[in-house]
Amino acid sequence: MSAAAPAPALAAPARAGPAARLVGAYGYAGLALGLFVVLMALNAWLNPARFAPTAWGTLIGLAAPLMMAAIATTPVILGGRGGIDVSVGPLMGFVNAVVVQVVIGDLGLASPFVVVPAAILLGAAVGAVNGALATIVRIQPIVATLGTYLILAGLTLVLVPAPTGTVPVWLKSLAGPASVVPFLVVGLAWLWLKRRPWYEMLMAAGSDDRAAYTAGVPVTAVRLLAYVLSGALGGVAGLLLTALIGSTDPTIGPTYTLIAISAAALGGVSLAGGRGGLLGAVIGAADIFLLQSALTYFNVSTFVLQIAYGAILVAAVSLNALPDLRRRRRGTP
Repeated sequence: MSAAAPAPALAAPARAGPAARLVGAYGYAGLALGLFVVLMALNAWLNPARFAPTAWGTLIGLAAPLMMAAIATTPVILGGRGGIDVSVGPLMGFVNAVVVQVVIGDLGLASPFVVVPAAILLGAAVGAVNGALATIVRIQPIVATLGTYLILAGLTLVLVPAPTGTVPVWLKSLAGPASVVPFLVVGLAWLWLKRRPWYEMLMAAGSDDRAAYTAGVPVTAVRLLAYVLSGALGGVAGLLLTALIGSTDPTIGPTYTLIAISAAALGGVSLAGGRGGLLGAVIGAADIFLLQSALTYFNVSTFVLQIAYGAILVAAVSLNALPDLRRRRRGTP
């Protein structure tokens, strides 16, 4: 009896090249990136002086609060279960009021080593409350954060009924080219988090929380941490808003809420959770800022801008749902 022929060796899977890995990691933001190129070219053509390369530092400072607000909404959305935090705008306004009126005004503490940690810790505390309501008490996230929205908006008006106050020079500088510093710090921190197990668990919980729980993922703790992180990032967004307006204004913060969520959706962050990232949120916010600039150039009213935001949100959510729809039709997970 002849000996059995040895089984053929299985070929090792080919490793994807750098370009393929880049597309796999950031392909979700492709639409937003293409739109950014088109809108940037349009604005440079309409207003070449304002959008000249030498003015980009100032432009980043103008767009910084919106971009950071979009970043702040992203971790909670990635965690799934309808994790849409609508309190990010009022949180920015509340941080703005506390920093200017209390920390700098009443306490006289204007050092960045006091102001920056105070804003971040205040935001993280609000995020922890949101997270406890949404993950432990298990209130629907949009309802829980809507309650926080109303509370923060009311507290801000009680604390600061009208625009007032001033900010130190170092904080004002964050409204210009120095505004890239917070984004670099946040970006490095996010890259570090992406190498930790928490990030994989967050994406798993966002994709399918039941399967993640069955696999041993502490879904509640993972999502709670996402809310804390979003709150801390909201505190940073509040600082950038403070730098931009140079004082405190109790009414401006809530206006960022829906625009920030629209920016994240436009940047390819799936509102169902489990897909997207901070880079897409930043590009989506830049798209909205460029769209604002183009429409403002034509003296379009704020009502038309509101219509544009709503259309962007609906279109972005619809386009983000197409890949999932195609996968379901093919029967693939």
